[in-house]
Amino acid sequence: MKQKLRSHDWFGKSDKMGFVHRSWLRNQGYPDDYFTGRPVIGICNTWSELTPCNGHLRDFAEIVKRGVIEAGGFPLEFPVTSLGETIMRPTTMLFRNLASMDTEESIRANPLDGVVLLTGCDKTTPSTLMGACSVDLPTIVVPGGPMLNGRFKGQCIGSGSFNWMVKEKQLVENYTAEDIHEAEVGSARSQGHCMSMGTASTMACMVEALGLTLPGAAAIPAVDARKKVMAQMSGRRIVEMVKEDLKLSKILTRKAFENSIIVNAGVGGSTNLIIHLLAIAGRMGVELNLEDFDTIGSKIPLLANLKPSGEYLMEDFYYAGGLPVVIKELKKYLHNEVITVNGKSIGDNNSNPVCYNTEVIATIDKPLQEHAGIAVLKGNLCEDGAIIKPSAATKELMKHRGPAIVFETMEDYHARIDDPNLDITENSVIVLKGVGPVGYPGMPEVGNVDLPEKLIRKGVKDIIRISDGRMSGTAYGTVILHVSPESSVGGTLAIVQDGDMIELDVEKRRLHLDISDDELKKRKAAWTAPAPMATRGYVKFYIDHVQQAHLGADLDILQGGSGSEVTRDLH
Repeated sequence: MKQKLRSHDWFGKSDKMGFVHRSWLRNQGYPDDYFTGRPVIGICNTWSELTPCNGHLRDFAEIVKRGVIEAGGFPLEFPVTSLGETIMRPTTMLFRNLASMDTEESIRANPLDGVVLLTGCDKTTPSTLMGACSVDLPTIVVPGGPMLNGRFKGQCIGSGSFNWMVKEKQLVENYTAEDIHEAEVGSARSQGHCMSMGTASTMACMVEALGLTLPGAAAIPAVDARKKVMAQMSGRRIVEMVKEDLKLSKILTRKAFENSIIVNAGVGGSTNLIIHLLAIAGRMGVELNLEDFDTIGSKIPLLANLKPSGEYLMEDFYYAGGLPVVIKELKKYLHNEVITVNGKSIGDNNSNPVCYNTEVIATIDKPLQEHAGIAVLKGNLCEDGAIIKPSAATKELMKHRGPAIVFETMEDYHARIDDPNLDITENSVIVLKGVGPVGYPGMPEVGNVDLPEKLIRKGVKDIIRISDGRMSGTAYGTVILHVSPESSVGGTLAIVQDGDMIELDVEKRRLHLDISDDELKKRKAAWTAPAPMATRGYVKFYIDHVQQAHLGADLDILQGGSGSEVTRDLH
């Protein structure tokens, strides 16, 4: 029996509403057979000139359409809110949930049988996927791909990782304005997203590990012709997925999420995976919690020698064999039987890749690090958890006791960090408050704040930094992030004072504020919440409904999904 298409409720009826739905679309010149049984494929495009990493997706949509038409589908492209990490203020994370709502309602409200998500920059992948999950149609992801390696003074540089070196280069290595300009021009020299293993590349690896892309899609550079082939083949495949009724709920099982955690550890992926994967799982109704990222991923060997944890960039990773090589090497840790968008298991898809450069992708027998992944910390300073990325941290600081240097806001930090009279040493612990989901609002990537000028001039490369914010996946350092509950809702971070001793023991997963229980209770009783950062519009709505970091910082009203059925028509 032939499957009834969802789009039939719009285009397959002979009544007044069938006439309305078909006749207006005919002004685009579509022939009769487009309305008689072809699967309608929505191409969800995050292209925007305000999102540099996605600037090529306008052209990629046409390539996907070509594949859809070849397979007998009817492609219809639609735009959604695009999130440009390097442009938007105060942070794209504030708008991730808004973009997910845009995606969800655009898919549900329209006559779509399947969806292709065109993604790239950090939040465009999780936001569109979150929205698609809440509708649960057949869906495939086409990652936009990384830029070519940045070039500067004969060396490769990362378009993200170099950002965090600028202050040090100017102060210690005497870089001139001309030097910085040359690096600026050469760091992002082609279309695509940042080419270190930052959040954009992590998200691309995440969706491939979840089984939502065709095999090998994550690492292909944006300007490589093979990326275009991947886009066209994805257009063909989504039509077949509709015929097979291969929905997201059949792919995104608990085992698929576990695979993604394991692969992220193997590639040294961004800490931002945690907050996005938790939110995606919440949309699918899959039980996933913060501790899973430690218990499942923290003992996984690091195989990808990529910045910021290593030396190379995504272009090198692709030439070395890309994510399929990592998946093959990690097969003893993975659920190899889980299904992917091409209808085959992840194990079958990645059974025969060849590694062409073991300097870039190590073997499971000789990994770069025995244990990578994310460590989840607990203690009186983070009752619901905090995280640290050991592969990007300084080993000597993984067990440390030092006095807090407290900054109440980001503005306070900027005003005082380079004050020569600031009482800070290499043993100090920077504590940054007010940068969580509610407090900033939006939980920006500021956790890896620059060190003070006087320490940089002394040659200090790293000190411990603690905040309720996030950090860029391109960043590095002994940085403790996602402290939950955040300071702005009364978490213990809110009552830390200058000079308080803080104890970190990553091996024991402990983060402790060394004050008595009585003193802690006394300070909390005296604490007053800061005034909300907005009183109207989406930002007010966000502040009122956003969940804490350990839950994925989704909006509480967006948990789960509403499905694809819409019973009422427009007349």
